[in-house]
Amino acid sequence: MLSGVKTLLVYSAALAVVVLPWPTVAEPASSMPGQLRGGMQTTYPAWFKDSFLEFSDDVEEAAAAGKRVIIFFHQDNCPYCNALVERNLSQKDIEQKIRANFDVVALNLRGDREVVSVGGAPFTEKDFAQALNIQFTPTLLFLDEPGKVVLRLNGYVPPREFELALDYVAQKREGEIDYRDYLSGRLPPEVRGATNGAAYFAAPPHDLEAARKGGTPLAVFFEQRQCPNCDTLHSDTLGYPDTRAIIGSFHAIQVNMWSDEALITPTGSRSTAREWARELDVKYAPTIILFSADGQEVIRSEAYLKGFHTQSMFDYVASGAYREEPDFQRFLTRRADSIRASGRDVDIWE
Repeated sequence: MLSGVKTLLVYSAALAVVVLPWPTVAEPASSMPGQLRGGMQTTYPAWFKDSFLEFSDDVEEAAAAGKRVIIFFHQDNCPYCNALVERNLSQKDIEQKIRANFDVVALNLRGDREVVSVGGAPFTEKDFAQALNIQFTPTLLFLDEPGKVVLRLNGYVPPREFELALDYVAQKREGEIDYRDYLSGRLPPEVRGATNGAAYFAAPPHDLEAARKGGTPLAVFFEQRQCPNCDTLHSDTLGYPDTRAIIGSFHAIQVNMWSDEALITPTGSRSTAREWARELDVKYAPTIILFSADGQEVIRSEAYLKGFHTQSMFDYVASGAYREEPDFQRFLTRRADSIRASGRDVDIWE
């Protein structure tokens, strides 16, 4: 069955491997389970396409109207999906730009409706999501006229970056410039001139091959100067003591994705931060990539995540749970259930 999705998969620019963790320690049971907070129900716009979910037809119909297709993966109670709808799509200029240039088809990450890939293979929504390695919601796949995935957004991005993504695909710039380079000159500058430092970052020069041979998983923070989203990552998401504590179990480094700083990659290659970022298809700042102790990429975050999801991402790798559970969202659910069983509350939007 996987052969049928290859027509769509082979066109994808970079299908990031993203998975998450089991609880590392069994939580003692409590007679009073904790609450689950932060979930948000979302009403999706009425102007989304009412599709028969046969994507070759959707692509053809969109092309005939001078448009392209966006496949929008969501799930119930997803606060990041809610943010995309209520913060981004609620802005008049963004809504008008999407409606003028795209047909949006929404799929439920856990849904059972039948979809037919561009290559003609039938799937349920959830099997299609698994075949495409959809791990974060929302995930948006932008398809061109032949059905090729020319851009993929894994997770929520704020309105300004989101609008740039729309422009890039609507203007068909993918044949002219890499999205990474397209973004670099268009994001607004911030007052700060330096990357954010932190005590848990190892000092350069960086030899990641030597670090991993010591049996330690690796965390690489690709950032840049004058980066408002990097500032938010450090002041908000990484501000939690629990987050800092679990990062401490990694050999963590911070690099400027545009710099010529020399480093040795986990596989022993000599490179620079700029060259390695390009090789890894790092498009956004900040991007966090976690590697296992054997030097393999396990998961990356390239969108806006809050504390619970970020802690879970690191826990997933540190615990080795990725070896057993490849499904990020399933892990998150079980991890939250385990924490709640101990009597502690879980806020997935904190």
